[in-house]
Amino acid sequence: MAIEVAYATPAQQVIVALAMPLGATAEQAINASGLLGRFPEIGATAMAMGIFGSVCKPTQALRQGDRVEIYRPLLHDPKESRRQRAAKNK
Repeated sequence: MAIEVAYATPAQQVIVALAMPLGATAEQAINASGLLGRFPEIGATAMAMGIFGSVCKPTQALRQGDRVEIYRPLLHDPKESRRQRAAKNK
């Protein structure tokens, strides 16, 4: 089945098209994509991933046409940022 694996940094976005066997998981697709070797920072933390914007587990079975996305950790907590802006505007 044809799937894609996507990863983006502030400077670039990379999408790798792969042919995976039926029953392949999100984790298997990421490993097969070669992105872990190309971007060593991915493996430095617990990897968060999703399919088309919805967070999934590494064991999630893939379907034809899925796009597995590798997520970077947030630099700032969005809730805390909103609190700080609200406090500043008072």
